[in-house]
Amino acid sequence: MAFLFFITTFLAAATAVLIAAFVQSRLRARHDAQPEISFALPDEGEEPVLLNDPKHSSISVLELILERLNVIQHLRRLLDDAGSRWSVGRVAATMLLLGSIGAALVMDIRWLPPGSSVAAFAAGASIPYIYLFKLRQRRMEQFEVQFPDALESLARAMRAGHPLQGAIETLAADMRAPLGPEFRRIRDERRLGMPWKATLEKFSDRVPILEVRLFAAAALISARSGGKFTEVLESLAETVREGVSLRGEIRAVSAHGRMTGAILTILPFGIAVMLYLTSPDYLLTLVDHPFGPTMIGAAIAFVVAGHFVIRYIVRIRV
Repeated sequence: MAFLFFITTFLAAATAVLIAAFVQSRLRARHDAQPEISFALPDEGEEPVLLNDPKHSSISVLELILERLNVIQHLRRLLDDAGSRWSVGRVAATMLLLGSIGAALVMDIRWLPPGSSVAAFAAGASIPYIYLFKLRQRRMEQFEVQFPDALESLARAMRAGHPLQGAIETLAADMRAPLGPEFRRIRDERRLGMPWKATLEKFSDRVPILEVRLFAAAALISARSGGKFTEVLESLAETVREGVSLRGEIRAVSAHGRMTGAILTILPFGIAVMLYLTSPDYLLTLVDHPFGPTMIGAAIAFVVAGHFVIRYIVRIRV
């Protein structure tokens, strides 16, 4: 039954994709047959756009569906922060596919409580989101590690007589990823004529950490009122380095609590597997009881909730 459910879902999704691709090809052919040329100038007071916003999906039908969902902007921001080149449509399709697989796997398990298919669908669909969130977190940590050295390099270049734009261009050529491409993007935006304020605001939006916002604010204040910007960069670099060191110490101290939470979460499932392998009749007594599925579902829910509670307790914000 589960295999038939998976095959039916896969065939339905494939049929929808083929129909959407056919409709899209016909629309593209009609558009190519009647080309329209128009030259539009930006309205007065409107900021010029250097690049168009990317589409959510290459399939027109899926594009229309995604535009009506409120979660799309959050998912696009997550993809940008994670540095992933996936499109929103590809992530949404992957979430749908993994959710269908999860629902199909638990559909025929009789001892699970009602609603397990919905929970399995949600769990499978959340796997790409969790992966992107972890990728984003790792990328932000790399930014925090690289940023103090970048600030000190900017300060040294400016002490040598380079302006801020020249120092950024020098740093963009030598800095490795993930911070190097961001400085190269700042360089390219400045070469295309974008003002400093818009460039730094976009930089702080792409790298949403406190230190980058402080750097952008200090650069804008220095551009307006002057001052010893190199000393500000050196002080900010020292502060950022101390913050990174403090967060590393906190992660080391809280590692025991996080490991304890992971073990306490895995332990009940491990005991259930051992009981099923050693004495299955003892465990199946709970399965055959009328209230057994409800008790199993409540136990799983409490274990998962306890895991997140422990993670919240050991999380220390700086």
